[in-house]
Amino acid sequence: MRYNPNELLKGYDTRRISIAAIASHSALDVFDGAKDVGFETIAVCEVGREKTYTRFSRVIDEIVLLNRFADVVKPEIIDRLRKRSAIFIPNRSFAVYVGYENIEREFPLPIFGNRYLLRYEERVGDKTYYKLLDEARLRRPMIFRDVDEVDRPVIVKIPHARKRVERGFFIALDKSDLKRKLDRLIDRGVVREEDMGRASIEELVLGAHFNVNYFHSVAKNRIEILSIDRRIQTNLDGILKLPANIQLDLGDYIDIEMIEIGHEPVTIRESMLEKLFEAGDRFVEATRKIEPPGVVGPFTLQLVVTKDLDIVIFDVAFRIGGGTNAYMGIGSQYSKLYFGRPVSMGWRIAEEIRECVEKGCLSDIIT
Repeated sequence: MRYNPNELLKGYDTRRISIAAIASHSALDVFDGAKDVGFETIAVCEVGREKTYTRFSRVIDEIVLLNRFADVVKPEIIDRLRKRSAIFIPNRSFAVYVGYENIEREFPLPIFGNRYLLRYEERVGDKTYYKLLDEARLRRPMIFRDVDEVDRPVIVKIPHARKRVERGFFIALDKSDLKRKLDRLIDRGVVREEDMGRASIEELVLGAHFNVNYFHSVAKNRIEILSIDRRIQTNLDGILKLPANIQLDLGDYIDIEMIEIGHEPVTIRESMLEKLFEAGDRFVEATRKIEPPGVVGPFTLQLVVTKDLDIVIFDVAFRIGGGTNAYMGIGSQYSKLYFGRPVSMGWRIAEEIRECVEKGCLSDIIT
């Protein structure tokens, strides 16, 4: 069963749309942008995690307090949000804590963008971003299906044993190094042996890392590059700031954990922008073919630029990315080229909704 956008919007007062989101990840960017455009905002908070949002009360009109985020699918919560003509903006926390099945089948609320693409952020199963990248003919790292196939340096992406919403990444030089490091991480409680079935073993591609934040606008019929950022990761960031000899001395005592904790703005050589636009165009077309209506609104291609100036995409997001928080208040690097002033991704989402309310295309940007 798929939700009909027109049915989801039935009973909505488009003159009084509210913007709602799970209060985590990039929600402050969403709320700030919505307020700038003139929408009221609703923060869906989990008990014990609401204090941040009560402190930023200027950008939040209402707080819906739940025992756990997954309770947002309860009929009484849905009714409360529908009475406010709420459009829900997905973020990574929405996908992780509420779950794909609930989002696709138990959440009769308009979601900005394509709810059916959220599960394609995974690396295993029938629906993965690998499938979309292959359809778009975009280069990605080679995948090894079995440890014994590994014949080069790889990065292993596996769920973290204790921090279940995080991934326990580690780098191995070859299959023997992989097995040795895996055993050590299992012994130290960083990863679990049984999770190897959910792991992805990717060829390690060296290059400069960029998170390219796009926006596919239905109202304006164009694909925009709004910003580019890089991840700050614990405890990798701290280790890289140490002298090389200290890093080597610590190698047997500290396990590197590449857990995303922040982002920093970057730019890219201007001559690379055409390649990035081409990648965005092909990616949108592939998503439209495989999971109609395709990606709508924000999406991110995480990639490396190799020494030969080729791009290799190693991760994908089908919603607002965490790195867009770096541009709240100051706006993103490339957005001024479209709008005459720097704007945030939160503003861009809200402006797309406002414009579609005005043009009558609201049903084309929600699922």
